[in-house]
Amino acid sequence: MKMARLVGERFRERPSDCVIDSHALMVRGGYMKYVGNGIYTQATPLRRITRKIEEIIRKEMDAIGGQEVLLPVVLPESLWEESGRAASVGSELLRFRDRHGSAHLLGMTHEEAAVQLVREYGSSYLRYPFMIYQIQTKFRDEARPRGGLIRVREFTMKDAYSFHTSPEDLADYYDQCYQAYERIFARVGLSQVIAIAADSGMMGGNVSHEFMLPTPVGEDTLVLCPECGYKANMEAAEHIMEPAVPAGGDIPGQGQTGIRELALIHTPGMHSIGEVCGFLGLREEQACKAVVYQAEADGRLVVLFIRGDLEVNETKLTNLLGCDVRPAVLEAGSGLQAGFIGPVGLGDCFTVLFDRSLQGAAGLCCGGNLPDHHYTGLDMERDCAGAVFHDLAKVREGGICPSCGKHSITLSRGIEVGNIFQLGDKYTRPMGMLAADQAGGSSFPLMGCYGIGIGRMAASVCEAHRDEHGPIWPISIAPWQVHLCCVRADAAAARACADELYLELQQLGIEVLYDDRTVSAGVMFSDADLLGVPVRIIVSPRNLHGGCCELVTRDKSFNTKLPVEETAQAAADLVRRLLADLEN
Repeated sequence: MKMARLVGERFRERPSDCVIDSHALMVRGGYMKYVGNGIYTQATPLRRITRKIEEIIRKEMDAIGGQEVLLPVVLPESLWEESGRAASVGSELLRFRDRHGSAHLLGMTHEEAAVQLVREYGSSYLRYPFMIYQIQTKFRDEARPRGGLIRVREFTMKDAYSFHTSPEDLADYYDQCYQAYERIFARVGLSQVIAIAADSGMMGGNVSHEFMLPTPVGEDTLVLCPECGYKANMEAAEHIMEPAVPAGGDIPGQGQTGIRELALIHTPGMHSIGEVCGFLGLREEQACKAVVYQAEADGRLVVLFIRGDLEVNETKLTNLLGCDVRPAVLEAGSGLQAGFIGPVGLGDCFTVLFDRSLQGAAGLCCGGNLPDHHYTGLDMERDCAGAVFHDLAKVREGGICPSCGKHSITLSRGIEVGNIFQLGDKYTRPMGMLAADQAGGSSFPLMGCYGIGIGRMAASVCEAHRDEHGPIWPISIAPWQVHLCCVRADAAAARACADELYLELQQLGIEVLYDDRTVSAGVMFSDADLLGVPVRIIVSPRNLHGGCCELVTRDKSFNTKLPVEETAQAAADLVRRLLADLEN
């Protein structure tokens, strides 16, 4: 490929709407172009990268018995009605009707389509286990796309679906996929990716892992324990902590015995936990805070009570309720007094939940369910008898590790680059997929699901391998292997030498990007840095005066000058060495 013919523009200025570096570099380098909110066109350099990622994935999926298929992008909504997800999934699922009025949707994931494909094939135990996979375009009507390809609406994904007749067989294959994913990430240059326990979310199932690239720009929060190696996503991490307020605990300014009687106190204009606690002379952990949500499924109000210094984990709340929620906007006539909501005398018109941080606590303040009034002396066992407590809080820095029990939890950020799930019979049961067994009976097959976002992986590699000038692509997925730069292409000798090297490298089987434009060396090298090709050959009149060419790597770890006649073979040897190093 010659640079003069490469479609796309490269420029030095950082786009103002690019928040993270990988997004800015990929726009500046001409890898992609914005089309619409969360929708991009991939230009040639990015398409070459993603194609190589896809081939690595195909080889690893084929190696564990995967069979590639291609499921439709457009699906009849009736398939999702069979599984029950047509009703449970919210606005991120894009639905429409065709000219005949038939309801359809754009696939954001393909469990239903996978079951529909093999429902008849998998009628006998003799055909198990098996796995199908695809690399396909998907659409998720994401509310807040960000970070270029990190969070988009239209994306390409590898999703695989395995089918089994026993939990043991599913667990064994799940482990095989887990190991295949580790190989995939190592081969694309993301050996720093870690696997963490995850929440299954809308996918369902009891066992799932996310593969996370630790990075400060990640939108996921990782919960880690350096003491025992515990790793989990914030959405799945169990919140464990010792009660901060023991039963009958003392409260500053109320004497050694604390407030034991429930008392209604006038708190004029005090709405927030900070204002109320400051007015009453309490710490925030001595408050029972109310957070109100509205269920997407039926619009009912959900009042969640939690200790005043903690935050609600909305994923845990969604899982408990079985539907999406959104923060409620309280209107007149709702029956709730915003800023003054408490569990005493609340009434039974709402779904009321309690976080287990309140279990056994006493001497708390809470809303009085009257304007400008709060209770003090709340005793959960006495005043909220029969309350059921759930884990609904977010884990905090320095919290107790669910595995080793030490106050050692640390929080970090990361980008999710892959996920795997043990789905069980979540889809086969409602969709009526049955497999006959040896005893003459039948059962619902068990499924596993395994996903990797192709574009997100490319962006994540860029985020992990870059400098201030541009990406540094690993040799396995680089758009080209060698970037041949002819400085002063208007000089006959330099042009002739570079032309000959271009032909020789291609004959050696090397992917070459040849820049023979008559531009300044600064422009040429700036573009080369933005394209991030791992091996670079520099031909210039100065080098040719000494009978040599310059061979360097994009990461600056290697730089040498070689006789012209040795340059092509040396570059090919360097490419193969870099490939071997990455594979090992």
